[in-house]
Amino acid sequence: MSAHTFAENIVFNTDEPARIIPPDPTRIFLRRAQRFEELAVNHPLGEWLSFLAKLTHAQHAALMQYSLVPLPGASSLQRTRGTMPPLPATSWPRDPSWHGSALTSLLEVAEKSLPKTGLKQLRQLSDASSQQLDVMADHVLRGEYDTGHAAVLPIVAAALQVYWTHMASSLDSGDIPPLFDTPGVCPCCGSLPVASIVRTDGPVTGLRYLHCSLCNTEWNLVRVKCAACDSTAGIAYHSIDGRNDPISAETCDSCNSYLKIAYAAKDPEVDPVADDLATLSLDVLVDEAGYQRAGPNLLLVPGKAEA
Repeated sequence: MSAHTFAENIVFNTDEPARIIPPDPTRIFLRRAQRFEELAVNHPLGEWLSFLAKLTHAQHAALMQYSLVPLPGASSLQRTRGTMPPLPATSWPRDPSWHGSALTSLLEVAEKSLPKTGLKQLRQLSDASSQQLDVMADHVLRGEYDTGHAAVLPIVAAALQVYWTHMASSLDSGDIPPLFDTPGVCPCCGSLPVASIVRTDGPVTGLRYLHCSLCNTEWNLVRVKCAACDSTAGIAYHSIDGRNDPISAETCDSCNSYLKIAYAAKDPEVDPVADDLATLSLDVLVDEAGYQRAGPNLLLVPGKAEA
């Protein structure tokens, strides 16, 4: 593993760049599924990545068919503007649709794609009551994976991602202002980022955006700055020797945390979620170096490398 301190000149466009980029419902899961398929080829975890490609295709299909759900009203948006996320993950009253059409379609794909050893655990979801499913959802949204349902929580998380992405994409971008007091959490749902990405498209070229682990909203954070503690000191970038992956680990010596950063200039198809899971060997190396991950990937049970 090699590391270097980031020190380069960034040229910014004169156009005012977007501080918030809401998810594009027609592309977000479709492009991710295609990326999973590409990454699975000749990969040591290819079977798992192929399964995630199928699951993400199902997320796209579910999102395209999603019906209208309650959203915050104008008065609520105005009251929380800039101080609280409009769709807070841990307190928003979830519509039952998240475990209706969304979870049902994901379960159908999982039942066809998982090996027989995983089907027994999957029945925990198929047989669960609405109340039990909501308890599982609470565990996911609070980051509590040490439960008896840990193996199936990524499927629950995938359904929650569809639901929150649907809501986030239904809001106007002006309804999701930056949270200046807490720049390291999603301004739409308050979740932690899964990774960040340095973009190369139009007025945001050269800018770094954090990518939400839940609703897929992106928000701007200046480069060479820790997303966890806001420090600009002791930032370094790590990669695996001999590989030209478009993703590195950004570590912070101030809080001993890390978050991966993707570079679209190296590969325009890079995806913060898919490429994060395809580079778990990098997580192992930075973990052994004493750094702790600052944000989750909801499709991965912590400590496991298989679905």
